[in-house]
Parts: sequence; C-alpha cells; structure tokens
Amino acid sequence: MNRVELTGDLTERLALRYTPAGVPVTECRIRHESEQVEAGMPRRVECEIPAIGLGDAAKWLQAATTGSAVRVTGFLAAKSRNSKQLVLHIEQLEFLEGN
Repeated sequence: MNRVELTGDLTERLALRYTPAGVPVTECRIRHESEQVEAGMPRRVECEIPAIGLGDAAKWLQAATTGSAVRVTGFLAAKSRNSKQLVLHIEQLEFLEGN
C-alpha cells in the first residue's frame, strides 16, 4: 500500500503547465507541522515536501494561494525515472477552514 494523507500549508505553487499529452500539471510544496508520539515520547515534526497535481488536482491547486491550509491525499513516487527523490502525487485536495 502506498497512501499518504497530510495536512499543511502551501508554501509554493508553480504556474499551471501541460504535459505533451495535454494533461494539466501543477507543482507545489507543502509545509507540515505536528506533534507525534514515537516510542511513547512526544516528538515535534516539521517538514516541507514537494507535491504535484495532475488533471483535476492541478486545477484545484491553481485555486489555492500560498499560505492556504490544505489536506491532501495521494501516493509517493520518484520524481523521475532517473531520480530517487520522492514527490507526493496529489489525488484529493481539501481546503481547511479559514481559507
């Protein structure tokens, strides 16, 4: 299973572009902050991860402004065939209250 659900703030959103096949694509970065319990101890978690939306997800991202609080669901994949860097591929996007 490869499933990720993450809440955070959009820290960067690039302009909408299209693949050679005409599929809309938007790349962004999501900053997450939370407190998790690991080995019975609280741990502060802060990270910023690259994400990408294709098709409808790309259009949803274009409606978002930098700083928007979002919940995204998707899967992790390598950035490209020649890269081992992970990117979150957004399948669902929800704008959280206050945005």
